[in-house]
Amino acid sequence: MSKLLKDVDARTRLAGTNRLEILLFMLGADQRTGRRAFFGINVFKVREVMRRPEIVAAPQMPEAVEGMISLRGRLVPVIDLVKYASIEAAEPPGILIVTEYNNHTQGLLVGAVDNILRLDWAAFQAPPEMLRTQMSGLVTAVTELQDGRLVMMLDVEKVLAEIGQHDDAAVLQDIKPLAGEKRMVFFADDSLVARRQIERTLDAMKLRHKSGSNGKEAWHELRRIADEAEASHTPLRNILGVVLTDVEMPEMDGYMLTRLIKGDSRFAGIPVIMHSSLSGASNRELGASVGVDAYVPKFDPQRLAGTLERLLGSGAEHQESGNNGAVAATPHLIPDS
Repeated sequence: MSKLLKDVDARTRLAGTNRLEILLFMLGADQRTGRRAFFGINVFKVREVMRRPEIVAAPQMPEAVEGMISLRGRLVPVIDLVKYASIEAAEPPGILIVTEYNNHTQGLLVGAVDNILRLDWAAFQAPPEMLRTQMSGLVTAVTELQDGRLVMMLDVEKVLAEIGQHDDAAVLQDIKPLAGEKRMVFFADDSLVARRQIERTLDAMKLRHKSGSNGKEAWHELRRIADEAEASHTPLRNILGVVLTDVEMPEMDGYMLTRLIKGDSRFAGIPVIMHSSLSGASNRELGASVGVDAYVPKFDPQRLAGTLERLLGSGAEHQESGNNGAVAATPHLIPDS
């Protein structure tokens, strides 16, 4: 099954094209309905696919955590996605997808894997409210394949946040307000869990903010803000301090959003932060290729706050110089983030 994950170099060329490759998998036929649901996960988050290994149960684990496995000497927690999604499958899941999010490795038990598909984010839509409610917010995007099958993108970040029971309240208490900063932070993310944490971080910093749930929505709103600034003869960088974007979003991903921002002269001097659970140097390089100024992993409020403080402080200098007609270049911060 490892052959499914080859040709990484070809996949890196998808940055900025609004396309991605997903590993298609199933959680099993639901005994109640007889239906098989198809799901997808970005190949960049997949490290390995294998048949279900021996799993050692661990005490005091959440219900959906099956246990642990030893993977080349490293202990990896295993989450039963079938159980988490409350699907009453006829057989226990027999395939393990080893994934990496924010430099953390975990195994996801699924019923079966199908193949790898190259798709366009423009073909994905936000899930209907009924589906979102039925799946408890677990689905972030849906698309229909040419053969009529529906494929749902799971919000694995939600799974990991709930099972890991991340409580960042104590971390947020250590974040200090950014005094005197009046400019707005705009962020885009399709994950409700991620959006809530970003909001809490920005609120702790006393920063104004607006958001979009995908790149297309974000770009529409950003252009509206730019149009209003232009109409009032106000430099946009005096209103908008930073744009923060996720990578994986329906309709338009973060790479395409960044490319559009960097291609519009009105956004000159406004840094873009890529805020993603995609781990690894290759993804940072992808961000750099479309002009991202900084990369911050998700679910690290202190690191996000530090990056925002640094970029907004730098932007304040640009704002002052901009009032005299000069526009300073945004520092390239990806290696330091």
